[in-house]
Amino acid sequence: MNPERRAFLAGDEPDEVLVFFAESAVSDLGTLSQHGEQVPRGVVLVLEAERGRSAFEGATGVDPMALASSAMQAEGTLDLDSFEGECPEGDGGEHAPRFVFAFAEEQNEEVGEIYAEGDVIHAYAVCECGTAYSDRWVVDER
Repeated sequence: MNPERRAFLAGDEPDEVLVFFAESAVSDLGTLSQHGEQVPRGVVLVLEAERGRSAFEGATGVDPMALASSAMQAEGTLDLDSFEGECPEGDGGEHAPRFVFAFAEEQNEEVGEIYAEGDVIHAYAVCECGTAYSDRWVVDER
């Protein structure tokens, strides 16, 4: 794992986003891999928030905020170490994340719930089956 992704997952980069693209999600993974970290099923990049949103939308044709809105309707599980997940429609093979958009939110005791416990990672995915789903967790509790 590269230092940028490690810092993001530790909640140390609240002004950046993480994007993952599976090989099946984009036509030219080679170009993306020049700017990110090659992982077993694709490429992951940690970018400044606005640049990351633009890169995500440009590569997928999906507005990340629209993805977040639709994905919040279905909860699944995402692992931002392996880029595997548990789609609410099933698991395994055809249910692997096709692309992921994630950001960190700093601890906020006033909001309550898990936000009072520490920094929170929000992750939104579209599965190979087409289902959009979300996951969120307190940093260091996974």
